[in-house]
Amino acid sequence: MNIQVFMLKQDDPKKCTAAKLVKFGLARGVSKTQSNTIILDPFAPKTILRQDAAIAKSITGIDCSWNLAESAFTRRFSGIPRKLPPLFAGNPVNYSKLNKLTTVEAIAGAAFILGYAQLAIDLLDKFNWGHTFYELNEDLLKDYSEIKSEREIEPLLVEYGLVDKKY
Repeated sequence: MNIQVFMLKQDDPKKCTAAKLVKFGLARGVSKTQSNTIILDPFAPKTILRQDAAIAKSITGIDCSWNLAESAFTRRFSGIPRKLPPLFAGNPVNYSKLNKLTTVEAIAGAAFILGYAQLAIDLLDKFNWGHTFYELNEDLLKDYSEIKSEREIEPLLVEYGLVDKKY
């Protein structure tokens, strides 16, 4: 699975996880997205599932500031938009906040769910806090990688105590 990043350059370049992935040759920076890539979009209507690996040749992370994310994703990106199921941030800025992931955390989460666990670990290994993301989400990631439909996500969230049961 190829990894790509589309960088909007809205954050401090020294803290940019996407730039570090490109620097170490783990991702390719792109200025245009492709139709056969999974676009990681927190506002997408569909959640990424393992079977999405069969329809995509790459994962593309859109690197932008969380403060500007809503406007960044009004832009149309070519590709297959997918959001991640709930995951905890392991990065020091948003530690243990639900869904406040860095670009590398989002890409690693997607890679793991798609069945590329070793790739996910390799990406996270470039960051001294990368193991924290994996440790916080290990069970969730394994469960997410096994589900077959979005309907199976909510029961998992209830099981993990991330949402209340609906009565």
